[in-house]
Amino acid sequence: MPASDVKTERPRASKEMKGRRVGRWSDDRLGVSRFARTALNKIFPDHWSFMLGELAMYCFVVLLVTGVFLTFFFDASLGEVVYNGKYAPLRGVEMSEAYRSVIELSWDVRAGLVMRQIHHWAALLFVASLITHMCRVFFTGAFRKPREVNWMIGVTLLVLAIANGFTGYSLPDDLLSGTGLHIMYAIVLSIPVFGEWLASLIFGGEFPAHDIIGRLYVIHILLVPAAIAVLLGAHLAILWRQKHTQFPGPGRTERNVVGSHLWPTYTARSVALFCLLMAALAALAGLAQINPVWLYGPFKPASVSTAAQPDWYLGWIEGALRVFPAWETRAFGKTIANPFFPSVLMPGITFALLYLWPFIEARVTKDREEHNLLDRPRYRPVRTAIGTGVLTFYVVLTLAGAQDVFSQQLDLSITAVVLGLRVLLVVLPLGVALITYKICKDLAGAEHLIEEQEEAREPFIAIGKIEAPDGDGHKEAETTATH
Repeated sequence: MPASDVKTERPRASKEMKGRRVGRWSDDRLGVSRFARTALNKIFPDHWSFMLGELAMYCFVVLLVTGVFLTFFFDASLGEVVYNGKYAPLRGVEMSEAYRSVIELSWDVRAGLVMRQIHHWAALLFVASLITHMCRVFFTGAFRKPREVNWMIGVTLLVLAIANGFTGYSLPDDLLSGTGLHIMYAIVLSIPVFGEWLASLIFGGEFPAHDIIGRLYVIHILLVPAAIAVLLGAHLAILWRQKHTQFPGPGRTERNVVGSHLWPTYTARSVALFCLLMAALAALAGLAQINPVWLYGPFKPASVSTAAQPDWYLGWIEGALRVFPAWETRAFGKTIANPFFPSVLMPGITFALLYLWPFIEARVTKDREEHNLLDRPRYRPVRTAIGTGVLTFYVVLTLAGAQDVFSQQLDLSITAVVLGLRVLLVVLPLGVALITYKICKDLAGAEHLIEEQEEAREPFIAIGKIEAPDGDGHKEAETTATH
């Protein structure tokens, strides 16, 4: 071997030895290699529906990254200024610092509008993916023992996502978001006994309060994201400890998981999902306008927005406020205002039932066994019917949030539209639930009949192959069956 080759190989071998020594030193103290082997060999099911949770997680990552960018330019202040920026229709208009900073972010900052719209679209998709993921968990029974805690964490994540969406939606101080804040102030005031105290704590005084934007800003960028991150970490840790559920199938039991290893198959699939999500959000941000606050103008308490609609995940509360009868009552010497029933009591009952559902079902069905195999929705017709009926109820409520738009477009009176929506709130969920129940029973019955027919054919099985010479001296395979 030439001397030059020896001189170049020795330093390389020395570096490799040093790297191994460092690896052994850290592994002796931290046990990294054993954890890495266990983690990389972990099995994940291959069904596409299990990616819905990851979609929500990646939306949260996008929200964090774009949110950091937006904080560099947003001014959470209600101090009055006169706008003199690039957007000509608003020049010379008095507005808050918050609204001015959002207009300048949209028109003056390079890529500012794209980042704003990516953030907004990601927020909408975050809530949508959480709800879709929870529907998958509900209809397949993945909330049953031992996963009740993770179900409750998921419900809490949904509540926090909706709350953070509302706070972010309210920060620009435009006419639309200001109208939403005015409605929220009335809702908080309607809470018996504690309403005035809570309104003062949140808004910092009587609406329009000067401190509200600053307080919402702290909640939006610090408190709620931190809580979501902690709960998301706990959710993933519990999932890792308990292993994934899976649909029944060949080789799948209550004690194993059939699917792909974390590395490299599942990792490649997950990275591809993240890239697809980013591409979709970037395309939406560049092509589909959302929340054009410069068209609404700054919020003025005396102004009222027509056809004002909140983001879709709060449409059901808006709809409940619009179709609920004008009822008020008195209890313990206090008047319970009308907004309390549709906007506080109904959401409270909704999320209380969501939190308690695993325990309610276990008590009704007397099923307290551990379940790692999922249900096909058709095999649980009662649960599936309840789920579809409840979803239909909230879809109708969401549509009711636009009753003024329906009235204008259909040339009907508001009274007729509201009456029709009230009827639909009762009739449509019941109808959907009954139809769903019948479909599930029919599908399960048809599948059971097919299984019986297959079992009846099982005695007629191939027992082997017999090779027999043909007329030309060649051999051909013949399959025989016996009864």
